[in-house]
Amino acid sequence: MTHASHSDPQPTHGHDVTPEHEPISARKALAGATVLAVIAIALAALGILRRMHANEVLAQHTYEEAAPTVSVSAPMPGAPVDNFVLPGNVTAYTDAPIYARTDGYLVSWYHDIGAHVKKGDLLAVIATPEIDQQLAQAQADLATAEANANNARIQAQRYTGLVGSDAVSRQDTDNYVNQAAATAAAVKSAQANVQRLKELQSFEQIHAPFDGVITARNVDIGQLINQGAGTELFHMQALQTLRVYANVPQVYSQSVKRGMKIPLTFPEHPGQTFTGTLVRTADAIDPASRTLLVEVDVDNRSGELMPGSLAQVHFKTPPIGPSFIVPSAALIFRREGLRIGTVVDGDQAHLAPVIIGQDDGATVQIIHGLNADDRVIQDPPDSLIEGEKVTVVQSGAQPDAGSL
Repeated sequence: MTHASHSDPQPTHGHDVTPEHEPISARKALAGATVLAVIAIALAALGILRRMHANEVLAQHTYEEAAPTVSVSAPMPGAPVDNFVLPGNVTAYTDAPIYARTDGYLVSWYHDIGAHVKKGDLLAVIATPEIDQQLAQAQADLATAEANANNARIQAQRYTGLVGSDAVSRQDTDNYVNQAAATAAAVKSAQANVQRLKELQSFEQIHAPFDGVITARNVDIGQLINQGAGTELFHMQALQTLRVYANVPQVYSQSVKRGMKIPLTFPEHPGQTFTGTLVRTADAIDPASRTLLVEVDVDNRSGELMPGSLAQVHFKTPPIGPSFIVPSAALIFRREGLRIGTVVDGDQAHLAPVIIGQDDGATVQIIHGLNADDRVIQDPPDSLIEGEKVTVVQSGAQPDAGSL
């Protein structure tokens, strides 16, 4: 009887099989799953690439569509700048409201609006019974103080003469001397009070402070008058010489000098020119408007001109150079200053800083900042920025240079 050796291989059971013994169907399933995974990854990558391309196309299209559409034209050449015209405000040489310095009732007035008066002429009279009574009382107090002072002075002189012979005591003498000094001071105080009330009483009469014209009368007979600036009684203006104020742009500030003869025109005097003299300037540029305030005085003894009117002030200046005319709508107002939009390099926006000359509302004169070959954007959008891409669709019409 034989026995099996321990080294003989034993038959295997279960799943412990080598790969070469795996079923063919399992290997096919694994391969199919791998192929499907590869296909899914490829499809996902393709979708991502397509979306990226679509985003790029959309971004490019959006960028192109976002470029503002503008029309441009070359600036119209203008004449060299050798003069400029500015509006001027005409004011009286002296302008004063007249108020009451005392309380009371208006008794009468003597001059109405348009009346030409001389300095010192009586304009109105105010009744002040309270002041009159106070003055009478003050004068009586002054008489009493003078009497007391005279009596104290006599007593002081008498005691001063007797103290040397020891007829009176030195203490009594000093008392009377001091009393005389005190009553003398009381007299001065009473005199000052009387003078004060006389000054107030003098304000019952309202007099013209200078030669001029009454331009307003705001009171009538019987009206209650209060002292101070509460109620203006009259308004006066001196019209023999008028002041004309104008704001000269900074670029012209060095061309205006004191003593210059300045032609003036007025819409109510067509075809007529008046001549004024530039008498003073502010000697400082206004930081808000970048202008220099100047005063031109004009003789008005004929009375043809009136304060409050608007004048056209004609200034002469050395020629600054070539200028250009552009529509007012081409101006861009920025915090950094005035700008004009131009197109450079075919489709790039450039904001050129400029200085303007005359402005008639529809067109404006550019005296610095533009060249003849610049392509000026006619109506730039408010959002236009430096270097922004723009789309030029057509050339705008040139402005009319004859308007300036």
